[in-house]
Amino acid sequence: MIQPETADEVRANEFYRAMVAHLRAASVRFLVGGAYALEQYTGIARRTKDLDLFVHPRERDAVLAVLAAGGCATEVTSPVWLAKAFCGDDYVDVIFSSGNGIAEVDDTWFEHAVDADVLGVPVQLCAPEEMIWSKGYIMERERFDGADVAHLIRACGARMDWRRLVDHFGPHWRVLLSHVVLFGFVYPAERDRIPAWVARELVDRLERELDGEPAAPSAPVCQGTLLSRYQYRIDLERWGYRDGRIRPTGRMTPRQAAVLDGEPKD
Repeated sequence: MIQPETADEVRANEFYRAMVAHLRAASVRFLVGGAYALEQYTGIARRTKDLDLFVHPRERDAVLAVLAAGGCATEVTSPVWLAKAFCGDDYVDVIFSSGNGIAEVDDTWFEHAVDADVLGVPVQLCAPEEMIWSKGYIMERERFDGADVAHLIRACGARMDWRRLVDHFGPHWRVLLSHVVLFGFVYPAERDRIPAWVARELVDRLERELDGEPAAPSAPVCQGTLLSRYQYRIDLERWGYRDGRIRPTGRMTPRQAAVLDGEPKD
């Protein structure tokens, strides 16, 4: 783990420890994700500006109440996926879904959580499968989490529950297939970290579509907004595509998508 070098980093780490201690004392559920979990799994250490805590949506307010009692100001930054707890310049991200609304935290995240020690405190981490699911969609111009996905597969692929991961992506299996293909390119000598049946099943799905009847005409949809809410706006605003984040292809209402698009990039 990177050792703090500045007084600000030391202060931030003490703040994170205190907030985690408050949550543990209150017996509310949370999982550690983000850079701290990535380091535990891959050994890649990053200096990070925050601590990412993943919580069940129905327990979000209880977690925020505990953090507020610990001296933080709190806010629900996005009704779709994110809240924050602030104390001066330090803050905790309280995450209950993903920015596209797809990877919502549910009870299975806690059933498959991994015990670990972060900043000297016993915690549970988001499992690699859930991290890959949520990171797999992040393809903004200024942030692409594909390398994180590849590093997680390299570190954990041999022991991961690939069936659970495939099922997580569901109708968005092409996103997972793209990462499977890229992993084989990045690590040609380590392709066996991904079971052969995974690639075969995903490629079979593609072949069945290619060999099947053409889809019935319908309003054109752009699912690129599930990957980047900014880079595909032109498709919606000028080219007449329907937003793939909105039901039934996504999980958002039109109002939720509009509110999200008005938020600053995170």
